[in-house]
Amino acid sequence: MEYLDLSNNQRTGAIPETLSELQNLRYLNLSGNNLIGSVPEALKKRVLDNTLIMSLTGNTNLCGVDPCLRKKKQKNILVPVVASVSGFFVVLFGALAIVWLIKRKRIAGSSESMLRLKNRPFTYGEVSRITGNFRQVIGEGGFGKVYLGTLENGTEVAVKMLSKSSKQGYKEFQAEDQLLMIIHHGNLVSLFGYCDDSRHMALIYEYMANGNLRQHLSEDHLKVLTWSRRLQIAVDIMISGLDYLHNGCKPLGPPIIHRDLKTTNILLNEDFRAKIANFGLSRAFATENDSYVSTCPAGTPSYLDPE
Repeated sequence: MEYLDLSNNQRTGAIPETLSELQNLRYLNLSGNNLIGSVPEALKKRVLDNTLIMSLTGNTNLCGVDPCLRKKKQKNILVPVVASVSGFFVVLFGALAIVWLIKRKRIAGSSESMLRLKNRPFTYGEVSRITGNFRQVIGEGGFGKVYLGTLENGTEVAVKMLSKSSKQGYKEFQAEDQLLMIIHHGNLVSLFGYCDDSRHMALIYEYMANGNLRQHLSEDHLKVLTWSRRLQIAVDIMISGLDYLHNGCKPLGPPIIHRDLKTTNILLNEDFRAKIANFGLSRAFATENDSYVSTCPAGTPSYLDPE
């Protein structure tokens, strides 16, 4: 594992010492949580050795020194602590700035170069095998049909195949895998891999057992969503998922606007936790000052703002 993003997940407790044992780990993002205690010495040493880039911002109860000292004693050691912590964060923010520039460049780069970094490439033969020769269709959209698949380790996945008659086409295929290479969050559907052999293109996602939100709001659905679940879905999407796209991506890249948020693009896992899917029409803003006005509107009729 080279890249681990656990940011904005309301995680608590101390940072596990075992993270320092991941020898191939190059980037660790723990920002925006409720962590406590001290940063393990082994992790701090790797940061100082420039073998690890680590982000801890937003953890107000996390101590930058070890052992943690109580606030009432901090006055006596304020100067050395500020000096050491400041030096640590100068190195950290400098490294994060380099990572941000690299990620920003990758958004404009080719899909192939980005996928090599993180996502596993699948051959068409592998895609056919994990789907049982495309036996079970579990969905269909503008991109094409979605099939149920199972990886070698038993993990169920959803395989979205690009249809030759798709109006969305390769441009959206490329946009989606580019964005999902960079963004990782508990309320965004995860991308396991891709297939691109020119004739057959597919994206392999985590499987969401309870389908999309529209199915559960239909009058024909047997089970009615309780109000508590409806509120939880709203929180998952608005406060967690969209807030991450608009604000939480900034350490790694520019803000992202989904542009096609609707009930069919909100998927539910086995616990009815909601995740945003289908990023083919999303747009990344290079800077916060970029205009939101577009002369080529994108989205779905009746979901677009009238303006």
